[in-house]
Amino acid sequence: MVEKVIIMGAAGRDFHNFNVYFRDNPRYRVIAFTAAQIPSIEGRLYPPELSGKYYPQGIPVFPEDQLTGLIRDNRADLVVFSYSDVPHVEIMHKASLAMAEGADFILIGATYTMLRSQKIVIAVCAVRTGCGKSQTTRRVCEIIRTLGKKIVTVRHPMPYGDLRNQVVQRFASYDDFKKHGCTLEEREEYEPLVDQGIVVYAGIDYKKILEEAEKEADIIIWDGGNNDTPFYYPDIHIVLFDPLRPGHELLYYPGETNMKMADIAIINKVNTAKPEGVEKVRKNIENHAQKAEIILAESSILVNKSEQIREKRVLVVEDGPTLTHGGMSYGAGMIAAETYGAARIVDPRSCAHGTIKEIYNHYPHIGPVLPAMGYSKNQIRDLEITINNATCDLVLFATPIQLPRLLSINKPTLRVRYEYSDHGHPTLEEALINRLQKLNA
Repeated sequence: MVEKVIIMGAAGRDFHNFNVYFRDNPRYRVIAFTAAQIPSIEGRLYPPELSGKYYPQGIPVFPEDQLTGLIRDNRADLVVFSYSDVPHVEIMHKASLAMAEGADFILIGATYTMLRSQKIVIAVCAVRTGCGKSQTTRRVCEIIRTLGKKIVTVRHPMPYGDLRNQVVQRFASYDDFKKHGCTLEEREEYEPLVDQGIVVYAGIDYKKILEEAEKEADIIIWDGGNNDTPFYYPDIHIVLFDPLRPGHELLYYPGETNMKMADIAIINKVNTAKPEGVEKVRKNIENHAQKAEIILAESSILVNKSEQIREKRVLVVEDGPTLTHGGMSYGAGMIAAETYGAARIVDPRSCAHGTIKEIYNHYPHIGPVLPAMGYSKNQIRDLEITINNATCDLVLFATPIQLPRLLSINKPTLRVRYEYSDHGHPTLEEALINRLQKLNA
C-alpha cells in the first residue's frame, strides 16, 4: 500500500529529503510539508516542476501548528522530521503528537541522504546555530587556496522566495544577489565569501547543484546551516562547538550526530568562554567522538575605530538566527560594546516595530539586543524602522555584512566583525593539510 507522508521542515532539509528519497519513490505520496523556524515560508507550493511525476499539482506547505489536523484529515501514515537545531526533548513531543494521531514518526539517517561527489568534499558543520561556521568556512577557503586548488562553496539551502527560480543558484558577484532576490539572511551568508572571490552555490536540487559545482572545483566546501548534517558525503568533516553553551552538543538534533561524525572538532570562542565551559565540551568530545582531532580556536572580534564606542549609548544589532533558534541572548556585538566601554546598551524592545516585535514575543530569551531579521522586504523595513526609532548615539552592527548598505539609518553606525583564529596547536591548517595528504589531494 502507498503510504501518505507529511514532511516537517523549514525550507531546506525537508526539500532535500523529499528530492533524494521520496520524490520518485512509488511507496510514498507526500501530501504536505509543514514549515517552522522561518517566518512567512508557509502558504507556498512545492511546485510540480520540482516535485516529479507523482505530484502533478505540486505539494502544499502548511504552518507546523496545523500538523495534528493534517494527520487526522488526511489519515496520514507517516510524519518525517526534517529540520535542525531542535532540542531532543522537543522532537519527542512532536513525535508523541504524531503517534497519538495514529501516524508513525521517523528521522532519516544522516548518511542516507548524503550525495557522493567525484571531488573532495570538506564539510563545515556545528552542534548549534551560531558556533562560528561562517568564519571557519572562510578560513578553510583561505587554506585550500594556498595549496593552489580551485574551490567553490555550496551553502545549505535558504529557498525563501519563488521556488521555481531557486533550483540552482550561483553567486559570484553582487549583481547575482539582486538577480536572485536574496533576503538579508542569504546575503549574510553569501556576501563575505563572494568578497573573497569565492563562488557560492545554493538552491533546492542539490544533485544538480553538485553537478555544476564539480565542473569548476577541485575541492568543494560544504558550508552548513544551523546544526544540520551535510547533504554531501564529506571526506573531511569539521564540526564547531560553542563553550558558551557547554553541554548543548549532547542536547540538540542533529548537532549530536555531527559531533559523533566529526573528523576535526573545533572548540571555538575559547577567548570569551569560561575555562570550565571549554573543559566540559572537550570531555564530551573525548567521550562521544573519540576519532575526532580536537582544535581550540578564537572568534576574534575586530572593530575599526573602536574608540567611538566609549561612553556612547549603543544599540547592538546581532546576527538574527544566532539569537532566535540558536538560543543565544547576545552575540559579538554585546561583547564588543562592553569591551570598548559603552556607557549604556539601549534596549530596542520598547521601539520594536511590526514583525520585529513578534520576534521578541516568540523568543523571550533574547537580551537587550536587536536580531538582524530580514526574511522578507517587509521584515527588512521593520528592522530599519526599529533601528531608526531607537534613542541612541551609535548603532553597533555585529552582522556578517554591512547592513547600512541595505538599510537607511538615521544615526552613526559602526561594524563589528569576527574572524577565525587558531588558539595554539594543532592549527586548523595543520589538521587540514595532514588529512588532505592522506587523501592524496
